[in-house]
Amino acid sequence: MKIKGVKNIEFLAKGKRSKVYTGMIKGKKVAIKVSTRAGIEAGWLKILNKKRIGPEIITPTEDILIYTFVEGERILDYIKNHNKKQILTVLKEVFRQCRVIDKLKINKKEMHNPWKHILIGKKVKMIDFERCYKTNNPKNVTQFGQFLLRGKSLLGSKGVMLNKKEFIRLLKQYKKDPTNPNFSKIINLLL
Repeated sequence: MKIKGVKNIEFLAKGKRSKVYTGMIKGKKVAIKVSTRAGIEAGWLKILNKKRIGPEIITPTEDILIYTFVEGERILDYIKNHNKKQILTVLKEVFRQCRVIDKLKINKKEMHNPWKHILIGKKVKMIDFERCYKTNNPKNVTQFGQFLLRGKSLLGSKGVMLNKKEFIRLLKQYKKDPTNPNFSKIINLLL
């Protein structure tokens, strides 16, 4: 594969609808996503990048999307390898990003099982936005909450205790009325 201005292109991974490569542009590592949905993902990233969410777009086209490479551990690996304070900081940031996406009336779709879609390095970054869609009832916060409930035993082993009954009640309350106060109750239960 050759792309003008990109050096050292190497295959990284294959997804359901895409292939991802890495390369270098002006000394910086980039990800190159080849997909028939690259243009769609670029459109969502343009919106989300304004809110500091997702990898920064470098070059979007209809079939190829080039963005800054996101270094980091997948969220479950991060939880396994870090302490309670670090984990809580990351979870709070993921919830913050989910809340921002909810306010934009965008549903990411993978937040119920985001183990490949949240990377933690110097910053917490979500990736893979090709399946997003507009909706009046986004579910990013509630789906991420459901993901945490499924990983409750892993979190518990790190000292992060979730009161399952209360957490579910707060998620349902937020789903019914997604306001800042209801979101804050979810965050406060984690802390």
